[in-house]
Amino acid sequence: MSKQDTHFFNIFSIVLGILVAFAICVFAYARHVGKVEQLARVQVEEKYLDSVRAHTQAPVKVAVAGQDNTGLEIKPSAAAGPVLAVALPADGAATYEAVCKTCHAVGLAGAPKAGDKAAWGPRVAQGKETLYKHAIAGFSGKAGVMPAKGGRPDLTDELVKQAVDHMVAL
Repeated sequence: MSKQDTHFFNIFSIVLGILVAFAICVFAYARHVGKVEQLARVQVEEKYLDSVRAHTQAPVKVAVAGQDNTGLEIKPSAAAGPVLAVALPADGAATYEAVCKTCHAVGLAGAPKAGDKAAWGPRVAQGKETLYKHAIAGFSGKAGVMPAKGGRPDLTDELVKQAVDHMVAL
């Protein structure tokens, strides 16, 4: 490498170093000015203060026994929509169609398929009271899983018994 090349690299390195140092100084000065000037302005800006108030206020007001709670009012939740009630089926066949068919039509979770005498045989042999008990209270065993009342806790025990009788008769 010649003397001229070495001289060029030395000068280039010095110029590059000066530019990097200048950029660091400008960055540090800008951070200092921003910290001093902008922080003071932000802390008095109305939108910022409203945002801080909204994020730091108590989410709810709770009535406390023994204190004056007259300022509190009960408001219905805006998210709560109308309460939908599902009508109860009329009889065992309707209960089977509305609830039981989901699992017993395809044998889901070990459920014996409606109309399959071979699958229902061992269960019927245990007696109708056992079938009723497992259908009402639920059952979990080697044969599969039966949720209580087919997952519809609003069903009456009588409707569940009628549905069991309907499935056994199929």
